[in-house]
Amino acid sequence: MPDNFLHIKLLSNSLQDYLLVLGVIILVIIVKRLLSRFIASKLLTILLGHKKHFNKETFLNLVLQPIERFVLAFICITALDRLRFPDDLNFNLYNASSEEIMHSTAIIIMVVLIIRLCIRMISFLAIILEEKANLSNDVSENQLIVFFKDFFKVVLIIIGALLILRFAFHQDITHVFTGLSIVGAAMALAAKESLENLIASFIIFFDKPFATGNVVKVLGITGTVEKIGLRSTRIRTDQKTFITVPNKQMVDTVMDNITQRTQRRVDLKIEISLSATATQLDELTKGIKNILSANSNIENQSVFLSDTGRNANIIDIIYFTSIQQSMDEHNELRQTVNLAIIDLIEKMKVELASASSEVVVIKRQ
Repeated sequence: MPDNFLHIKLLSNSLQDYLLVLGVIILVIIVKRLLSRFIASKLLTILLGHKKHFNKETFLNLVLQPIERFVLAFICITALDRLRFPDDLNFNLYNASSEEIMHSTAIIIMVVLIIRLCIRMISFLAIILEEKANLSNDVSENQLIVFFKDFFKVVLIIIGALLILRFAFHQDITHVFTGLSIVGAAMALAAKESLENLIASFIIFFDKPFATGNVVKVLGITGTVEKIGLRSTRIRTDQKTFITVPNKQMVDTVMDNITQRTQRRVDLKIEISLSATATQLDELTKGIKNILSANSNIENQSVFLSDTGRNANIIDIIYFTSIQQSMDEHNELRQTVNLAIIDLIEKMKVELASASSEVVVIKRQ
């Protein structure tokens, strides 16, 4: 009697087949966590060998959920494939049978889950490479890792789409590539600037004119580079605004990488009254040189009488400070030098040009 009961046909399948498939699905739901952790551990061993200094929990947090979903979907689809598709449920929709639609749906689900798992593994490899890059002083390596992580994610998504077209919709990929080449040529013409920006991004990463964290001046804008993307570079300006500059302009425009400078330059002009004698000007120039030489934070200097004319005698003062100084220390040094020069001018009783300026009003009849 029980055997006869289990062999009762329902929707083209026996109750025994239904119970077997249901049992397999329930079993995989129960053990999916343990099975997924086992698979994740094996994947980690394949990727890293037996290295212990990488965080295993980081890997599990990234890939455990995608593996669970893949295992559950794979075993459920495999188990359901044992069942014969019921003839009563078979119908045609847009020249495709319901059985073919279900089969294609299963393939799409599997491809999406595999691609999602691969993307998570790429993210984990990027984390490993970032940890290694942090050990070096080259900041550009981190940004290069982020760039290629995004690039390979896009490649995986394209591969997934092609797999779905090939196995779910039974399309000839060679024809798809031919069509894509024509469409790609048309899109290349339409998206010329985007392609130029993409090529410029590769130039930035390999030529390395600047990197993330550098202070740059481009197009009259000064700020810190926060991200270099496939199309544009994001800069946080000194006014704390956030701007986006196309990579093509970052490459083609004259760009000043302020972070790469070896010294900070200070320019100062002093306009001395024409009443000052040549001896006073010479002594003042020598005195300013002594002030700069006495300061150990000033590395190079140049002081000279650059011009004389109808309004003033002009003394140019140029000196350089160490890049290791903070901006507050740099400004404090400038203030110290300026006060010392003012004190020297007062002691020598030399008049500034502005102090002796006269305003002449001519009254016309």
